[in-house]
Formats: sequence, structure tokens, C-alpha cells
Amino acid sequence: MSDNPAVIIYTDGACDPNPGTGGWAAILIHPDSGKKVEISGGEKNSTNNRMELTAVIEALSRLKEPCSVRLITDSEYVKNAFTQQWLSNWQKKGWKTANRKPVKNQDLWMKLLDLTRTHRVEWKWVRGHAMDAYNNRCDELAVAARRKIAEQIG
Repeated sequence: MSDNPAVIIYTDGACDPNPGTGGWAAILIHPDSGKKVEISGGEKNSTNNRMELTAVIEALSRLKEPCSVRLITDSEYVKNAFTQQWLSNWQKKGWKTANRKPVKNQDLWMKLLDLTRTHRVEWKWVRGHAMDAYNNRCDELAVAARRKIAEQIG
């Protein structure tokens, strides 16, 4: 898999109120070519965590071949599910949490699990609303997408 193209992906989600109207965004950066692609969208009935997951799913879905991905997110929820083994524990317990409650967003987790079987993903966390220009740009795009949906529904 080391011969696969490298991609850096930044993602973010926004929801106001939470739950409520949500937006998601991602920036895909191809370091070899310098090409950057920005994508975003939203939903009228969502949560912040669903938008964070959707941003990652949409970004990975855009990749046309298996890639080595450095995925940078300000969502500890998304990162920790992979790096702290939450996902494997949930699956072993029949998609139940440690408190024996159903895992929220199972539909999105299953899509994301599928995508991470195609790509080699390295998860990185960055503090939101801090000094990372790409994370801040993702936030701007996600908020703009959320506002656009909110305007459409009046």
C-alpha cells in the first residue's frame, strides 16, 4: 500500500442548533501536484457528530483509487473511534456502547468502516478554531453550507 498516492484531508462539521441544521466540509490536498479540492454540503436535520462523520465519508468517497491518507480532524469523536478502538469494541458488542446502549450514527460508522478498508488512513487531531489554516477553512465552508441549508428551509 505504500506505493499508493498520498492525500492529506482536512474535515469539519457544524450544526446550529445541535441537533438542527448541519453543514460539513473537507479539503483534499494532493502534495505531489499541489492540487487542492474543497467540498461541502449540509442537511436540515442533523447533529454535529453526524456532520463530522459525513465530512470524512464524503472526502474518502472522492478518492478514485486506494490511497495513503493523512486525515486531519478537530473531532475527537471521529479520531478516537479508530485510534482508541471504540469501533472494534462496538462491533464486538453488537453495536452497543460500554453502557449497553445502541451506538449513535451506526449507519455512518458502517459507511466509514467500509471506506477505511480501501484506504490506509492515519488519523490526526487538531484543535478546532485555533491556528490551523486548513481546519479554519473547513470550518468556514461547513458553516457556510449550514447557513445555505438554513436559508433554503426558511
